[in-house]
Formats: sequence, C-alpha cells, structure tokens
Amino acid sequence: MFPFFYDPTFILLIPALLLAMYAQAKVNSTFQRYLRVPASSGVSGAQAARLLLDRNNLHHVPVEITRHHLGDHYDPRQKVLRLSPEVYHGRSLAALGVAAHETGHALQHAQAYIPLNIRNAIFPVASFGSSLAFPLFFVGLIFQTGFLMDLGIILFTAAVLFQVITLPVEFNASSRALYLLESAGFLSRGAEVQGARKVLSAAALTYLAATAMAVMQLLRLLVLRGSRD
Repeated sequence: MFPFFYDPTFILLIPALLLAMYAQAKVNSTFQRYLRVPASSGVSGAQAARLLLDRNNLHHVPVEITRHHLGDHYDPRQKVLRLSPEVYHGRSLAALGVAAHETGHALQHAQAYIPLNIRNAIFPVASFGSSLAFPLFFVGLIFQTGFLMDLGIILFTAAVLFQVITLPVEFNASSRALYLLESAGFLSRGAEVQGARKVLSAAALTYLAATAMAVMQLLRLLVLRGSRD
C-alpha cells in the first residue's frame, strides 16, 4: 500500500494522454488543411446535408447552424442536425466530410442502427456514472470504504462501455459519409474522396484516444482498489 498523496498509478495514463494530445493536434491540423481545399461540386456543407437527408426521406430533419467551433452534431432527441459556421457555409472537402458524417448519424437513427440504440440507451447511466464515479471512489479511498470504491468502479465501467460502443457508431457514420458524398456526386473519385477520408480518419482518432483514456482510468481505479485490500 502507498500513501494517498503519492499515486504511482498516474503513470498508466501517460500513453493515453499523449495519444489524446496527438489526436487533438491531428484533427485540428487536418481539418484546417482541408478547410482550404474546395470541392469541385461547389456545394456547401449545409446544402450537402440537406440534399443527402432528402435523398434518404429525412425531410423532417432540419439543418441548423451552431456557433461552436467543431461543434457539429446530430441531436437524436430533437432530430436536428447542427453544423458549425465553417461547415455550414463551407464548400471545402472538410466541410462536406463533416456534414455528411453527421448526416450518417441521422441515417443511423432513422434506421435504428443497433450500436447507436445501445449507446443512446446507456447514455443516462454513463453520464451519471462519469460525474459521480471519481468522487465516490476517492472518498472511499480516503476513508477506506470498500463499498464506495466498488460503487465508483461500477459507475465508471458504464462510462467506459459508452466510449467503447461509440467507436463502431462513429466509424460507421464515416463510412456512410464517404459513400453518400461519392454516390451523390458531391466529391469526385480520387483526391477529393481521399481528402475527406483523411478528415474523418483524424476525427476518429479522437474517439480512439478517448476510449483509451477511459480504459486506462478504469485500470487505474482497479489497481488503486487492489492496493487497499
């Protein structure tokens, strides 16, 4: 057992932290690079999203603008697709790639894509668990209360499961995006498709980093719990 103020388990997080830093830098640089590369089709992200939604009978899903940088998302509760200004108005490979990715999530929702349904189902528990897991665990660690430590681990496991199930959801949305863009003629084969793929691959790396961090955090809690037995 080691003193509370000295926590050597933090070293477990270093690889995941480095991956997260690299992923964030990669997505920012890749997005900015292809934000300056115009698509030959000349359509904006908002136009592409609207046309792709309509082609798939999702006329009821509005496309709105959000003021948050890289805040693009599909809201399954309100059934709204929201795009950041650079994607909404942009006519670049990056803008089209991101807009089509979020459209892919709307299609997943409409088609009851199983991994998305699972993720949506566990979201409340995962959100609750991620906010309370660490306070409960470390209160239990300080006061040597095994029950609180175990409860914290259980709650955080739900958060880890959410991150794991997010991976196939995001990868599938990206695959759909490239197919949608190419089949609709918004991207030409070759360099344009490859550019959009690089943007989406960089974004996927951030989800991998988040999952790695969550898994290593869980491992850290298990090691700390074992040290108190």
